[in-house]
Amino acid sequence: MSLKKYKPITAGTRHRIGNTYAEVTVTKSAPEKSLTEFISKTGGRNFQGRRTMRYIGGGHKKLYRIIDFKRLNHGVPAIVQTIEYDPNRSAFIALLNYKDGSKSYILAPEGLKVGARVMSGDTASPEVGHSMKIKNIPLGTIIHNIELQPGKGGAIARSAGTYAQLAAKDTRYATIKLPSGETRMILMDCQATIGATSNPDHNLQQMGKAGRNRWRGIKPRNRAVAMNPVDHPMGGGEGKASGGHPRSRTSIKAKGYKTRAPKNPTNRFIITRRNGKKLAV
Repeated sequence: MSLKKYKPITAGTRHRIGNTYAEVTVTKSAPEKSLTEFISKTGGRNFQGRRTMRYIGGGHKKLYRIIDFKRLNHGVPAIVQTIEYDPNRSAFIALLNYKDGSKSYILAPEGLKVGARVMSGDTASPEVGHSMKIKNIPLGTIIHNIELQPGKGGAIARSAGTYAQLAAKDTRYATIKLPSGETRMILMDCQATIGATSNPDHNLQQMGKAGRNRWRGIKPRNRAVAMNPVDHPMGGGEGKASGGHPRSRTSIKAKGYKTRAPKNPTNRFIITRRNGKKLAV
């Protein structure tokens, strides 16, 4: 991925750093129609019409691209037709044309090119874009779109530039290491895709103006210390009063407060947390 810094010809482009989308091949003006469905906006409201999430509303109309996180078309080779932008996620997506005539969208890994041949299943080789069970992947391989339960679909390392490294294997479990420092066990029968997800410099982009976030459906977020005491625990006071420790609107502390349940059943799969501490099983 490559970034570009805009010339400051307007206030909105003075600090804007955008994506050149060099990896995205614009071969058609619209996504694959059979793999899209309508997605409605909630504005942060639930089925009763009450606002349950703040700072959501507006935004450009968009279609949802149906992504194949399971890669169950085993043994059938596919050709990468396009690498496309997806407004619903930070990583790019790739359109696959299978030999049997079917099509599907997958998360595009870094380095995948148009015209490349990819496959999933036990007969696949450990190359970029191929998907297979963890027990068939060599140690030290960079992987993404990792399942937590066999057949449920990828759940780990799906956003832009994320990945995990296969560190060890046992009779039943494999150990993967995430960039955050967390080390956890995954069942050997779970499926993963070779390579890291595309668009690794996504976090280096700068919107340049508030209007670009409004196009994305993100409304301005008001600071808690600028509110009144009736609206937030950190509100009120004379001047820039801190109001105690940082906390949420429901008084849940924001720094240093442990939110993970101590008896979470998945704790036994985590060997080391991202803070370097081992969990007591």
